[in-house]
Amino acid sequence: MILFEEALNIVNQAAQCTKTTEHIDFLSAQGRVLAESVRSDINMPPFDKSAMDGYACRKADIKHDLEVIEVLPAGKIPIKTVGPGQCTKIMTGAIIPEGADCVIMVEHTEALDDQHIRFIKEETNTNICYFAEDIQKGDLVLEKGIIIKPQHIAVMASVGYTQALVFKQPRVGIISTGDELVEPQHIPAKSQIRNSNGYQLIAQVKRAGGNPNYMGISEDSEAVTYDTISKALSENDIVLLTGGVSMGDFDFVPDIMEKIGIDIKFRTIAVQPGKPTLFGTFKDDTYIFGLPGNPVSSYTQFELLVKPLLLKLMGNEDSQIVIRMPMGTSYRRKKSVRKSFLPVTITDQGKVMPVNYHGSAHIHSYVFADGIISIEIGKELLEEGEKVNVGLV
Repeated sequence: MILFEEALNIVNQAAQCTKTTEHIDFLSAQGRVLAESVRSDINMPPFDKSAMDGYACRKADIKHDLEVIEVLPAGKIPIKTVGPGQCTKIMTGAIIPEGADCVIMVEHTEALDDQHIRFIKEETNTNICYFAEDIQKGDLVLEKGIIIKPQHIAVMASVGYTQALVFKQPRVGIISTGDELVEPQHIPAKSQIRNSNGYQLIAQVKRAGGNPNYMGISEDSEAVTYDTISKALSENDIVLLTGGVSMGDFDFVPDIMEKIGIDIKFRTIAVQPGKPTLFGTFKDDTYIFGLPGNPVSSYTQFELLVKPLLLKLMGNEDSQIVIRMPMGTSYRRKKSVRKSFLPVTITDQGKVMPVNYHGSAHIHSYVFADGIISIEIGKELLEEGEKVNVGLV
């Protein structure tokens, strides 16, 4: 049994970016990992523009009544030059006309007649967005390796980057093992349970940007398990098995892996939940995890170990969002010989509260979870107000 930090390091050291890329329409790129840096093809703003609706004038003239010489909507080129005692009625985003050096807000003026206005405040800001003050042509706007989010799509649109180069999604084979399992559409017979792990992992793989390949339920037979794992290794970049990796009479998966030629890096981790978690490699470019059969354990170890590997294969090295927050109540655990991972909620006051949690089979507890916190080996008590790291889920 190894420490969690050692297990994570082994996984990270084994992971090698596939470096296989593809161009896709930028609207389909959300959740994918960008495979090249993106630079702007234009200056932004491309001209001095008004930051609001108002009147473009000379700041030196704002103490005097002003003659309105033109009305300028966004998208139109100004025709007239603003001279002394003059102004142009201007809309947000429109080009600042020649001669003007500020925009007074429309709500800071009063109309004297159809052609004249008066500024009714003492001072005004410039209220101009200046040429290239945000981005200059050639500036870096998106860095290689980011996970593309909606705001990145907006940036792509603004610089004309409509064909995004992204890393190809790793194909992730998902196998559930156990004669007690039935698919969700079936009513379980006595001694049976529905297969929730397989579908949970499909969703987690999709959320992490991978391409899930559900391979069904494998019966508790050495011959069938051997064939199923062999097939999965030939078709996928990552293989996830749930169940069959602990110490029961029918948990023969590790031995089968060794017969296939899988290099098993570790078999158990000093964590709770998820102690019987296995990781190995096959021919240096295929990765396999044996995850526990309990749904909370498989969920947690996917987030902590599988997801970082999956993202690293796609060129992303920094995937986990962690927020440091105070405990909203004290929490004491019964045993402290393993590192513990606990589902928590975040209150409206920004406090961390443990979820009512009955153990590694209680997947319903995660319905209410906002994140996961860890409790180090040897530590039994988290005190109210104590700061903890919350990994968002």
